[in-house]
Amino acid sequence: MTMDFAATGRLVVRISPADVGKRVSVRRVLEIADGQPTFSDTLGVLASWDHGVVCVTRRDGETVRIAESALVAGKVVPPAPVRRSARVSAAELQEAASRAWPATESERLGEWTLRATEGVRGALPRKGGGGRREGFTRRANSVLAHGDPEMPLDEALEFVVRWYGERGTTPYLQVPDDGPLAAELDRRGWLREADTLVRTAPLAPLAELPGADAVTLTREPGDSWLASYHRTGDLAEQALKVVLGGPSVWFATAPGAIGRGVVDGRWALFGAVEVEPAFRRRGLATAVMAALARRAVEEGASFAYLQVEADNDAARALYDRMGFTTHHGYHYRRPSP
Repeated sequence: MTMDFAATGRLVVRISPADVGKRVSVRRVLEIADGQPTFSDTLGVLASWDHGVVCVTRRDGETVRIAESALVAGKVVPPAPVRRSARVSAAELQEAASRAWPATESERLGEWTLRATEGVRGALPRKGGGGRREGFTRRANSVLAHGDPEMPLDEALEFVVRWYGERGTTPYLQVPDDGPLAAELDRRGWLREADTLVRTAPLAPLAELPGADAVTLTREPGDSWLASYHRTGDLAEQALKVVLGGPSVWFATAPGAIGRGVVDGRWALFGAVEVEPAFRRRGLATAVMAALARRAVEEGASFAYLQVEADNDAARALYDRMGFTTHHGYHYRRPSP
C-alpha cells in the first residue's frame, strides 16, 4: 500500500489517543538494516492506543498491533467512499457474524467451525445435580455448519457430539435454511430451534436517522450496560468474554436503551439492541441504531446487517421501516434426547 508520506518530505505523527475511532493511515519502522530503515504502511480505524501499543483495524477486519515507539508517521484520513450495493454470500456474512460474536475456543472440521466459550458454557451434571447449563448465546457455542465437513456426515455429527460432550454442553449446529444439510438432519431426528433471519441495509440512510446525539458510545460496556443486557453477577463476567470480542466494537447507551455495534471492513453488525419497557415507543431503538451507524460510516463501513428471530414481529417491523431486507435465514439443530 502506498501512502503520500514520502511526497511531503517529512514524517510526522499527527494522531494521538484522542483519535481512537477515526480512520487513519500510519507508517512504522519494521527493521533497520545497514543503516537503512524498512517501513510498513497501514490504513484503517484506530481501534485503541493503550500502554504504548497502537491497534489499527484494517478494512478486511485484521487488527495490526504497532509499538508506539515504532511509529514514524500518522494522520487522520477521510472515510472511505460509501458503496451503494454489495454482493455477499450467506457463508461470508455468517463468518463475519462469527467474528463479531467470537468464541474463546474454536476448531475446524473441514469447512465447519466448532465454537465454544469457556466460562459461558455449562458443566457436565454431577451426582445429585441437575442437567446441563447452557451458555447465554448459541452463536458462541455452536457449529457454524457451512460447506463440507470433509468426512461422511454421520462421522462429522459423532465428532460434534463428542467435542461438545467433552466441554459439558449441548451440541448445536447453526444451519442455513436453504441447504441440503437441513433435510439430512431431519432424517436423523435432529431438533430444529430458533429460526433466525439475517437482514441487511445500506449504512448511510441509517446514519441519518434521528436521536443519535442523545446516545453515548464507548469501547467497553460498563455495569449499567450489562445490567440492561440482563447480564449481572457471574453472567456479566461470562458475557464480557463474548461481547468485547470483534474487530472494532462499540457499545451504545441512552437513558432506557442500549445496543452493540461491530465494524468489520465494509460491514457493521448491529446487535443487543434493548429498550426497557417503560421507555418503549420513544424512538430509542432508532437513536441507538443511528449512533452506531454514524460511527460505522466514519470507520469506512457501508453496509449494516443484523440477526433477528423470525417470530419477533415487533423487531422485524422496526427493521422494515429502517430499510432492512432479508438476506438469508438460518436455524439451530440439536440431537433428539
